[in-house]
Amino acid sequence: MGLWRRLSELLVGPADPFGCDGADCVPGRRVNDAEFAMALIGLGAKMAKADGHVTNSEILAFSQVFRPTPGAEGALQRAFDLAKQTTLGFEGYAKRLARRFRGHPAVLEDVLDGLFHIAKADGRVTAAEEDYLQEVADIFGFSEREYRRIRLGHVGLPKDDPYLIIGVDPDIDNEDLKRAYRRIAFHNHPDRLLARGAPSEMQKLAVDKMATINAAYREILSQRGLS
Repeated sequence: MGLWRRLSELLVGPADPFGCDGADCVPGRRVNDAEFAMALIGLGAKMAKADGHVTNSEILAFSQVFRPTPGAEGALQRAFDLAKQTTLGFEGYAKRLARRFRGHPAVLEDVLDGLFHIAKADGRVTAAEEDYLQEVADIFGFSEREYRRIRLGHVGLPKDDPYLIIGVDPDIDNEDLKRAYRRIAFHNHPDRLLARGAPSEMQKLAVDKMATINAAYREILSQRGLS
């Protein structure tokens, strides 16, 4: 079962659905997955607070990303209310997730997608929210170009640089371009997002992101005179 789908269950009972690896693995010690749930909730709540105030639209966006199961609504709300008071401490949450999922960058990208969903909820992404997202991406280990690719999947396609969306250089040959497109399309397909356990409300986010990727690829093919 996927990371997002298990989130609210971790708030009401111990479990270890993700396995154990890296710095969080100690022989004979069971990982406390409730801490990972709190890390996800903390990042989302502090994202909403990044520009200084939390709007109703951001609260709604948070509830869409971190959808609770029946019985977990109260625990989720209490965790959100505590974390949203300040952005202080978000680095610790991000580092914990980065350690746990360092071998699964697609999951970390899902987390960033969820944070962008919250940031965009009030119709724009402010400079303070941009700084927050950039710092989280840095902690997750994404390169500057990877972060720009993820960001542009949410804020739109730059007409002068469709290569950035695919994550390649303009001098790439046609065969490598095709392989790069297939790779990024595979990892960002909406069905893959849902398979990783993301809530169904995030499917539109994934569809929009996939549309941006496809538009970039079509633009490159057009520039190259390819069908």
